[in-house]
Amino acid sequence: MASGCRIGPSVLNSDLAALGAECSRMLDCGADYLHLDTLRPEHHLRPPRRGEPAQAAGPGALLRPEQWVKPMAVAGANQYTFHLEATDNPGALIKDIRENGMKVGLAIKPGTTVEHLAPWANQIDMALVMTVEPGFGGQKFMEDMMPKVQWLRTQFPSLDIEVDGGVGPDTIHKCAEAGANMIVSGSAIMKSADPRSVINLLRNVCSEAAQKRCLDR
Repeated sequence: MASGCRIGPSVLNSDLAALGAECSRMLDCGADYLHLDTLRPEHHLRPPRRGEPAQAAGPGALLRPEQWVKPMAVAGANQYTFHLEATDNPGALIKDIRENGMKVGLAIKPGTTVEHLAPWANQIDMALVMTVEPGFGGQKFMEDMMPKVQWLRTQFPSLDIEVDGGVGPDTIHKCAEAGANMIVSGSAIMKSADPRSVINLLRNVCSEAAQKRCLDR
């Protein structure tokens, strides 16, 4: 079974100079998990090497997800999500992530058809349908990605399905009705004067849509 409706603030939309405090603030406001994006070239982070602080990494981190598995596990991540387009051997990477004690998420960019993800769906814990092009914040939500979510929910009813990009109070209904149950939201939560209310709204809409699907079966 999918793990229920969960809301994950994207913490790189927060004050990076106070990242620890921002993470604690989001958890105190009711976040179910924290989403750390390591792709974005304008300010994305990588795990620190021994003896150095966390710092920006170049966009090559997107292209070599294999190199960050162990550092992320050591840092305490409990799920590692990689882009299908970023590796030539998804099976080996899935195996490595599991061997490092983390759940596996598999993401696809807007230009990738959902059928490319399907062969791996039974080997992963979560499928992420990007609703913007990865790499830059502030993009408009791409509603035309919702058929991908619908297809995954129909074909793999128990799979956790996440959406990321432009998701907030104005777009959550579309995501929830399509079948997403894990919601990444950045500025809509992080820049709100009342993050708790936004988190609760997103979760309630998602939960109501899930209940309706159950009743319609």
